[in-house]
Amino acid sequence: MKALIFNGALERRQESTSGKLSQYVSEQLSQVGIANTIFNLADSGIPLFDLSLNRVPNAVKIMNNLFLEADIHFWLSPLYHGSIPGVMKNCLDWLEISAQNKPAYLTDKHIGLVCWADGVQALQGINAMDAIAKSLRAWTLPFSVPMMKSTLFEADNPNVISSVYKCKLDLMIEIATKKNRA
Repeated sequence: MKALIFNGALERRQESTSGKLSQYVSEQLSQVGIANTIFNLADSGIPLFDLSLNRVPNAVKIMNNLFLEADIHFWLSPLYHGSIPGVMKNCLDWLEISAQNKPAYLTDKHIGLVCWADGVQALQGINAMDAIAKSLRAWTLPFSVPMMKSTLFEADNPNVISSVYKCKLDLMIEIATKKNRA
């Protein structure tokens, strides 16, 4: 089994919120023997979506291969102005080059969704990712993790994910990997 952790934020620092969350999910997957890759959108070089190009950009080919080879995905995103970042949606739009594959797009992939926001609106980002995943023929997990940034990290150590959110992330990972570990 292979897992893909899609870091949809434009944060390049390892100690960023998206970096800490991506690393945590990766470590938890590794502990249960699941090979995983973190796809950092900020480092990917994905251009603006343009199907009129004569050649598919190499960065897009690499991204498509990673997304299609993974059995399970974990999509992580901040909430920007009521939705996921436009660059994350742009990246997912490039999955259009897999439309002619058999099966097309992300058919039957399982996707866990995580979103964080400054307020309590992170579920809006979850809903946006859910709609995108379903339009790409994937199955979203029946459990997602919307996070309020003010409680995301331990109060006495802002570098440690709070125990409340660790439990939620762990449950999502367990649900995503359970059938393949039984």
